[in-house]
Amino acid sequence: MKESSSSSDVSSRFRSSSAVSDEEDESFGSQVEDESKSQEELPEQKEEHKLKREVGLFSAVMLIVGSIIGSGIFITPKGVLQYSGSVGACLLIWTLCGFLALMGALCYAELGTAIPVSGAEYSYFLYIYEKRGKFGPIPAFLYLWMCSLIIKTSTVAAQLLTFAEYIVEPIFPTCPTPGAIKKLVALIAICFITFINCYSVRIATRMNNVFTIAKLLAIAIVVLVGAYMLSKGSYHHLATGFEGSTSFYELGNAFYFGLWAYDSWNNLNFITEELVDPHINLPRSIMIGIPLVTVCYVSANIAYFTVLSPNEILASDAVAVGFANNVLGPAAFIIPILVAASAFGGSNGTCMITSRLPFAAARKGHWAELMSYVQVYHLTPAPALIFNAVIVSIMVCFGNIAGLIDLYSFVAWMFYGGSMASVIVLRFSEKDLPRPYKVPLVIPIIMSLVSLYLVSTPLLFNPQMEYLYALVFLLSGLLLYFPFIHYGLRLRIMEKITRVVQLLLVCAPSESMPD
Repeated sequence: MKESSSSSDVSSRFRSSSAVSDEEDESFGSQVEDESKSQEELPEQKEEHKLKREVGLFSAVMLIVGSIIGSGIFITPKGVLQYSGSVGACLLIWTLCGFLALMGALCYAELGTAIPVSGAEYSYFLYIYEKRGKFGPIPAFLYLWMCSLIIKTSTVAAQLLTFAEYIVEPIFPTCPTPGAIKKLVALIAICFITFINCYSVRIATRMNNVFTIAKLLAIAIVVLVGAYMLSKGSYHHLATGFEGSTSFYELGNAFYFGLWAYDSWNNLNFITEELVDPHINLPRSIMIGIPLVTVCYVSANIAYFTVLSPNEILASDAVAVGFANNVLGPAAFIIPILVAASAFGGSNGTCMITSRLPFAAARKGHWAELMSYVQVYHLTPAPALIFNAVIVSIMVCFGNIAGLIDLYSFVAWMFYGGSMASVIVLRFSEKDLPRPYKVPLVIPIIMSLVSLYLVSTPLLFNPQMEYLYALVFLLSGLLLYFPFIHYGLRLRIMEKITRVVQLLLVCAPSESMPD
């Protein structure tokens, strides 16, 4: 291993993207253009420098299904029902959310095959807007800023609170669950997840696979029980239809809860370079995987209504627990365990993805260099993982599940809308860009309007302080961007912090690690 970078090298990474050499800019652009060509045209001698294309259609479908199905289907039915007002509207929203996730993923399929580089939205914004002036990298940086500090971390925090909810609630069957105990359990969980991810990527991946099986088993039990109850004639709650439906404006929050359960529909774009025939398998796996998840979600909600009344669902923060207690008797403990495992597994997978974004951005000079350091013995991005854990812990301590979902959805759909609009921008600004998959233009237009509705409606008709905090926090990213990224200001304190962390974690710059 080479000697660690000097103090000046450490702080120089925290520089303006405009200071990046012309050679690096040309390399990024040429990489996108080269990857956009068909794989048959690429020289064979370059294959050893690329990620192997080993993910086929079946594995891609399983990745979509496993990424989307987490804790959402077990906690958000209450929120969807609360803001939709009726059983019929609730089931309709679950179906429409699946349709919106499918259309959004197809837009991302065009971006992922036309710009096949790592980083998903961050890389798309950087490629599209970086060359449009000296302020072009701002959208990419603001996405990095919000994703690292709110979007993904709030998802992990909500999942961990769900995990704690299902672990703790059975211990207090006759009284409300103490909030402090739930938060303590969630904090212990994030510490354990961070330790495992810092210790071994392989162990973290295997742990994620085990919990994916648990979440599928939990949904299978719920759906099968629901089918049995329907066969016995238990459909009186479903028969109420659209009685009590809320106004059009209140449905925005209902969609927030439903779409949060469908989130991660864009995760396949993080591994576009590893897909076999991505121009075929990326859109095809999306068109198989997301409808499959939609069927599971709608079926699970129908199953809930065969056992629980709308009032019982609204009174419970852990819907699946009430469902199990009503129909499974002594075996009811199985569902809380499986749901907790599902939420824990989702947290683990999201932590892995979240830590890779600042890790990759630091190499481009858009984040502190320390985030690109690797633990010497275990070859894991330990500083980025620990940074992620600190942010998640703060959200666990000061947030609640419903508030985190609202905050996450509001911020996430601003950037999703930006990505949909980027598809339209590229159609007119780079007409000759190779597009192995081309989504009908009407779809990104519709999704841009849907994103505008989801962002503006809560602000206009259900304003909350969390939305104001999110907007202020978004703009606060500019206070970091201009001095430290655009103008390349260096802080001596970062040099000292980097040295201390290097000693504590035994980590080094990733480029100095052996192949």
